[in-house]
Amino acid sequence: MARASLDKQPDQVAAMFDAVAARYDRTNTVLSGGQDRRWRRHAVRALALHRGQRVLDVAAGTAVSTAALAATGAWCVATDFSLGMLGASRHPELPRVAGDAMRLPFADGVFDAVTISFGLRNVLDPSAALSEFARVTRPGGQLLVCEFSRPRPAPVRWAYHRYLRSVLPWLAGRVSSDPSAYTYLQETIEQWPDQVRLAGLIAGSGWSEVAWRNMTFGVVALHHAIRTEDAPPSVAG
Repeated sequence: MARASLDKQPDQVAAMFDAVAARYDRTNTVLSGGQDRRWRRHAVRALALHRGQRVLDVAAGTAVSTAALAATGAWCVATDFSLGMLGASRHPELPRVAGDAMRLPFADGVFDAVTISFGLRNVLDPSAALSEFARVTRPGGQLLVCEFSRPRPAPVRWAYHRYLRSVLPWLAGRVSSDPSAYTYLQETIEQWPDQVRLAGLIAGSGWSEVAWRNMTFGVVALHHAIRTEDAPPSVAG
């Protein structure tokens, strides 16, 4: 794949994820030093889901994140535009639906919560996707975006970027089924908006009460928001 830009072609990105699907979860755990499991736990806790609530997990990949959400007793469905990722899931008990984040195959207001973990930066038009998430969420429902972000302390930021450019490609070459895909992913991480800019993007896409929480010194951030009909968008850090 060509060097990454924020003008991503969905068919190329889907093909890239198809190619890495077989070892995707193992590779993520290795590349994150096991932090992916901790980030997943915090994402589930941030939603405080109740049994029977309906949750849509967008860009769910192999549905590992969906399974963690479903463990709360909520009814969860995984959607992804990579058939290879959905097919590699080890959770056949979970409903899995092929779908584009910008054109979800669901009716208006049917979900109590929508989540997306490490997938929004791979969408061609993130604002369109965020608006689509709002469309399928009931008023009062929740949004949770878990995504790579910008570390705050300068030494951590320096070490993180060195890791992305040097260590990550080396590790990916040893554990991934398609190491070149992780060069693309590294570049999208570096180009992605920081915490404040992403919060503004969410607030301008049909969501209010936008707030975020940093994890691992800001390497990853959880952005939470509420779907309302009347309240104007607001942002709080």
